[in-house]
Amino acid sequence: MQRKIKRQKAKGKSQKCLRSESGVTLIEMLIVVGIAGVMAMVALPAFSNGLDNMRLSQAADSTAGFLNGALNRVERRQQVMEITVSMRENVMLLRSADGAFARKLEMPDGVRVDSVLPKTSADTGELRHILLFPGASAPRIGVQLVNRRGGRRTVSVDPITGVPKIERLDNP
Repeated sequence: MQRKIKRQKAKGKSQKCLRSESGVTLIEMLIVVGIAGVMAMVALPAFSNGLDNMRLSQAADSTAGFLNGALNRVERRQQVMEITVSMRENVMLLRSADGAFARKLEMPDGVRVDSVLPKTSADTGELRHILLFPGASAPRIGVQLVNRRGGRRTVSVDPITGVPKIERLDNP
């Protein structure tokens, strides 16, 4: 009988200890939330910078594909095409001379068209028109893109191969 009582007393003590040690206090919870907040504040600029660079890379890839599609259409369909670059509206337009074909490329948020190369003396900085003729060599053109943080990419067409290439420029 005494053994039974001792077991019950020991069992009661262990349950008391478990009850007092389970759960977290408000102070412990506030410390954990504070540490998580500090870690988020440290990681946010790096995440934001990575997102801006990803948008710039995507815009450069889209621009290269857009120019490549224009050059291919000129050669395969034997049509004169016009590329219009609007720096103010941040878009590139591709139109056939007869008006039957049109395509539009808008730059993603945070990326803008900085300039069209080569710069000319009559360049107003608003609209730039480039004509592509079938049977002619590809024009030496380039589009310079920039993001919010100053990252730059230049998409240019190699006049010998007629293939667009992307160059990563160092930040000034």
